[in-house]
Amino acid sequence: MSPTTARHVQDELGDDLLVLDGGPCGVGIESTIVDCTRGVPVLLRPGAITRAQIAAACGIAPLSKEDLPALTPRASGTLEAHYAPTAKVRLMDAKALQTSLDLLGADAAHIAVYARSALRSHSSRLVLLRMPDDAAATAQQLFAVLRGFDDEGVKLIWIETPPASPDWEGVRDRLQRAAAA
Repeated sequence: MSPTTARHVQDELGDDLLVLDGGPCGVGIESTIVDCTRGVPVLLRPGAITRAQIAAACGIAPLSKEDLPALTPRASGTLEAHYAPTAKVRLMDAKALQTSLDLLGADAAHIAVYARSALRSHSSRLVLLRMPDDAAATAQQLFAVLRGFDDEGVKLIWIETPPASPDWEGVRDRLQRAAAA
């Protein structure tokens, strides 16, 4: 999973390495990847730069990698399963999350929930964290949140599926990749 703090880097590379701490990453999720070798821009990995910004810069809306699947190059961070914590990630809408929590009742243990919606649980062992309503704020904290859930020792991470709007595309992409692992 992508490091977004100096501690994350230290955890991945070991304590023998000197890591300068400039604070947490401002964006959080990795960069947008655009293939400009085909005469039209092709968005390989959404990130902080939106489709609208790419279109404004290029004068043409970018295609999706699914539009040209046979021609999609393998690039770092474009594999289907990537960015995954140790715990199993499952994306659900708010209604499915609440129904699942209701069914588990007080037995909800080793589960973390990251959601924008206000959810109820009768379990004191559930790790429940509110997702920001803002896509940029969620992108900034996403990997730190997933790492934190792993640090808590949860086995399952249930995440409310982000909105289908363009500003959430990068967050949705990273969560879908985490859930595919």
